[in-house]
Amino acid sequence: MSAESPSVDADGHPDADGHPDADRPSGADRPSGAGRPDAADLPPERLPAAELPATGRRPVVGRGEKVRAAVLAATLTELAEMRYAALTVESVARRAGVHKTTVYRRWKDRDALIVDALAGQIAMDIPIPDTGTVEEDLRLLARGLAAWLRGPAGAAVLAVMLSEAVEAPGVAEVRSRIFDDRLRRAEPIVTRAVARGELPAGIDPADVIKALAAPLYFRVLITGEPVDDAAADRAVTAALAAARHGGLG
Repeated sequence: MSAESPSVDADGHPDADGHPDADRPSGADRPSGAGRPDAADLPPERLPAAELPATGRRPVVGRGEKVRAAVLAATLTELAEMRYAALTVESVARRAGVHKTTVYRRWKDRDALIVDALAGQIAMDIPIPDTGTVEEDLRLLARGLAAWLRGPAGAAVLAVMLSEAVEAPGVAEVRSRIFDDRLRRAEPIVTRAVARGELPAGIDPADVIKALAAPLYFRVLITGEPVDDAAADRAVTAALAAARHGGLG
């Protein structure tokens, strides 16, 4: 007679119902009682029907990369909505539709999860245009930046930037990498404009991009004003005026 197969979580690993998990945190995260797990520590598929939440079961998100993508997206959303201090592995797991042990198998703690989620924003989200004119290139760039700042990814990065997270190992480094990448990828817009004679020779491309971005970040971080396309267009006008009339570099 064959033994009953153990139940598994979304990753295909044995779940918490009496099956050891070497990667699972000890202490408060272990089930209490004489070998019987707490209901709060069980994934919904293992809960008795009477103990399921009113909203029903978690959605099944799949395995492997689908689970990883769901968890990282949930981390960014939690950062944007709850901010750094309130974010927990449990809240991320709940939003992603997985059990917390699934998260702990991949990330050792909350900060490691945040670093990985932020690192995914490097070289993403904001297209770098090449339309043939500096005005149009910068306009599309500024509008893309404004859209990113309004979205969950931008809100998550800013939430970390303004919190005590900057002291956490790896967080400050990945934050710097995000902004350094933004500058590096956008600088060719200015370099091409100089070659076409649209901007004066010798201007620092990074100064132009910073002059464009600064008013948008100011609205988000200081005044709380809308960061819409109109604000983006005004930022472009100001940056180009400064670049063309010696106000930069």
